Amino acid sequence: MTESPVEVNTVLVPVDGSDESVRAIEYAVSIAERYDAAVHALYVFGEEVSRAIETGAIEEDDIIDETESFIDSARAVASESDIELRSSIAYGFSTRRKLQHPGSAVLDCADEIDADFIVIPREPLSGEPGEVLEKAAEYVLLYASQPVLSI
Repeated sequence: MTESPVEVNTVLVPVDGSDESVRAIEYAVSIAERYDAAVHALYVFGEEVSRAIETGAIEEDDIIDETESFIDSARAVASESDIELRSSIAYGFSTRRKLQHPGSAVLDCADEIDADFIVIPREPLSGEPGEVLEKAAEYVLLYASQPVLSI
């Protein structure tokens, strides 16, 4: 194998439970295989879910079960390639932090985990409340200091 000009130890893949997120995980795992890296899946809550949790309209534990199920399926995809997959959850919006945005949540996570590469789904504006990453993709493409693959 020839020496690569890019060193990748951690690939960050923001997800929201959508079909596009599954595809992004597959791409992130492929990149991780190529560079012998780990994958970190960041589940980003959309505006409706974030606000409902913050106002107490729904319990965070109820949503956590759904996200854990999705992350378990992501781990299954990664384990087929012997890739380690870690995960975390972020609020894409906040009623308390004016500047909270799905894109800033992704970039904050990238800094926290020292991500070397980001794979982000670029979804059509479908209006589905759970699909938040279309709002993050352009922001991440504009402001990320890491290489970004937008799919």
